Amino acid sequence: MSSRSVSPVVAVASSTDGVVTASPDVLHDRAHDSVRHRRLALIARGRRARLAATVAVVFALAGVNVANHVLGWDTMWLGPVGAVALLAFARWQGLSWHQLGLARHTHARGIRWGLGVIAVVGLVYLVGILLPTTRTAFLDVRYHLPPAGALLTAFVMIPVGTILLEEVAFRSVLWGFLSRHARMWQVLVGSSLLFGLWHVFPAMASATGNEAIGSAVSGLGPFAKAAVVGGTVLFTALGGVLAGELRRRSGSLFASVGMHWATNSLGVLFGVLAWRLAA
Repeated sequence: MSSRSVSPVVAVASSTDGVVTASPDVLHDRAHDSVRHRRLALIARGRRARLAATVAVVFALAGVNVANHVLGWDTMWLGPVGAVALLAFARWQGLSWHQLGLARHTHARGIRWGLGVIAVVGLVYLVGILLPTTRTAFLDVRYHLPPAGALLTAFVMIPVGTILLEEVAFRSVLWGFLSRHARMWQVLVGSSLLFGLWHVFPAMASATGNEAIGSAVSGLGPFAKAAVVGGTVLFTALGGVLAGELRRRSGSLFASVGMHWATNSLGVLFGVLAWRLAA
């Protein structure tokens, strides 16, 4: 019994005048490949653009840090202007309010988390100033203030000059940009590490401004400042991890804002009490 052979799909077709042309199937495949290559090129171009935008944010933050701590620009205007500029850039680059931690439906949950953290930090600080062994940690000469000055610092200067910019920068805009490239744990670690490096310049003055820190590193000699800077970067990076985790769990920037205000502003207010108790 003879078997019937099946002829393969013809890849080319010959016209009567001898010109060889591609078959419709081949033309369709070529068109499909061309569309696929264009799509891949657009995706690659989009990834490069998003990466460039993320790098631009990092360099902008470095410039703001230098402007504040080296050039002496006032954070009372630099903070709000920088925060607005970062948010405007993020929105222009396509980040949603949800990606920035500022979606309206998350506000209430974020505020609840923030108030809970404020209560916990306040309790820890109260115990800290009541115990003589830990009270010296609150004796920072920058916050040896009269009550009116302490209130102004805690409720106006720190929120406007420090917290607004840092939270928008690290837990909102940078967080949103990094989430385009990395997994959530990498976003948390990356933003926290950069937050720690943000505090290099302020740490350089801590050894002389805080009695507890100064006495702790007094025996290190020329390495004292390096120890203070390294310790500050590590401590603030860990604080950034905690603030970022609050931001992640609540989905809202207000949770980390509450923690930031509690650690900084309550530190000023309890510092005033610590100086009174130490007198």
